[in-house]
Amino acid sequence: MAPHPSFRHVPERAWNTSRRQFLRKISAAMAAPGFTGLLEVFAARLSAIGQTDDEGFWQLIREQFAIRSGFTLMNAANLCPSPFPVSDAVVRHTRDIDGDASFQNRAKFDDMYERASESLAHYMGADADEVVITRNTTEGNNVVVSGTDLRPGDEVVLWDQNHPSNNVSWDVQAQRRGFTVTRVATPVDPKSPDDCIAPFAEALTERTRVLSFSHVSNVSGVALPAKELCAIARERGILTLVDGAQTFGSHVVDLHDLGCDCYTGSAHKWFLGPKEGGILYVRRERAEEIWPLIVGVAWEERHALGARRFSSLGQRDDANHAAVGRTVEFLETVGNVAIEARVRSLATALKTAVAERIPEAEILTPMAPAFSGGVVMFTVPGADLQAAFGRLYTDYQVGCALMGTENEKQYLRFCPHIYNSMDEVDRVVDAVRSLVRS
Repeated sequence: MAPHPSFRHVPERAWNTSRRQFLRKISAAMAAPGFTGLLEVFAARLSAIGQTDDEGFWQLIREQFAIRSGFTLMNAANLCPSPFPVSDAVVRHTRDIDGDASFQNRAKFDDMYERASESLAHYMGADADEVVITRNTTEGNNVVVSGTDLRPGDEVVLWDQNHPSNNVSWDVQAQRRGFTVTRVATPVDPKSPDDCIAPFAEALTERTRVLSFSHVSNVSGVALPAKELCAIARERGILTLVDGAQTFGSHVVDLHDLGCDCYTGSAHKWFLGPKEGGILYVRRERAEEIWPLIVGVAWEERHALGARRFSSLGQRDDANHAAVGRTVEFLETVGNVAIEARVRSLATALKTAVAERIPEAEILTPMAPAFSGGVVMFTVPGADLQAAFGRLYTDYQVGCALMGTENEKQYLRFCPHIYNSMDEVDRVVDAVRSLVRS
């Protein structure tokens, strides 16, 4: 059987099991109106399994990625692969543009951008005019950091575990404009939400204009009670920026319910989207308070359109924007509730296995799911983690991250996602145990 044209860029294993199974499971989907290829086939096969507690469900998802055989990738906090339906969309749309870069042909991408923005907003619990597709979290953070009107005497309160784009960026602007930056530390292993809330509440003053923090830390895996923090800030008229790099795509996030003023995220991480894609959310009531970082064509039409005032950015990758919409479709096919549950399940299993099999390890990430997400970090006193990190890749075919410098305590960081299995969790822990004890 010849493959559907949409499959031409994709390995056969992503769509074909056997001739009989293929015909039985997806013939109905291919006959349906509007069939467009890979995602529809995937949805039909996934529906045939149905149960998310069936490892076969997650194995089918694994097959949607080009991860090479035998390789275990647990680096979602840094970079994730895109599933075939998304990468295929990037390729097809790019070839379309390259084949005909006329105004007439490219006009359709305006509609695709609108549909992608609307679907992204719906997925994140926001309105379409509150969401802009950016290149990444760093760009979104800097739009807010550079665009917020702060002056001498004003204060910005930060979490000391923020990413540099939501940390050092404030220092640079403070040097330029004369406002004050205050950093807040939280307990390493919080026991209650108040353990994380109290340090921030105590740091806020009548001079505080902005509270900016990571939803989940990329340097510890600690998750903050973001909704409670945003509520406290909102009562005092303080603008909030939540860096969602480690929750965008991995957690069920309803931005209106979260109550933040701004939220940022990267498509290339947990969202599983195209490279150089991301989200900037600005609550409608706050949009006009933030100056745009870039002003270009169509500013006159967009400056009064909520967060769209930040989308006057010149030529961007139209294929990329269209693929953001396709990514939302893929994630919704799997189900955002199921995705968060799976990520948490894998992370919990990983922490538990480390604690049981490598008892000398010091786990930096809280064991309690309420104070953590998909980021898992630990160190092993006395072990050469630099060497272990290298050998995990060369000897055991494991991709992860090493955090810290040679002069500081170093940590291994593992971030499993929906393309990982419980068997891989066991193999990773066994590999680390062998390396740190050799």
